[in-house]
Amino acid sequence: MQLKDALFNWLQIQVVWDKRPSDRSAKDTAHFFEEMLREDHQVTIVEKKVEGGNYVITYEQAGEQRQVEFPRDMAEKLLNDIINEPKYNQSFED
Repeated sequence: MQLKDALFNWLQIQVVWDKRPSDRSAKDTAHFFEEMLREDHQVTIVEKKVEGGNYVITYEQAGEQRQVEFPRDMAEKLLNDIINEPKYNQSFED
């Protein structure tokens, strides 16, 4: 998986886990992508923040800090899809 794709996948599931902290599947999946970033790309996430209409991820790779931006609506799509699917919302009211 390409670095940018792995960062985006991590971001999407991290957004879900941030909003639904008791969602064990989101937690486990976020950890899976963190491990992939560390092992496959030697990346450590430094910071995730919202700036205007984008999420900005600051990460460290090869001793250098770098940033990548993703549109907020794309990053929050998975969360919105989960929220809009009643069968996934029966036990989560975080």
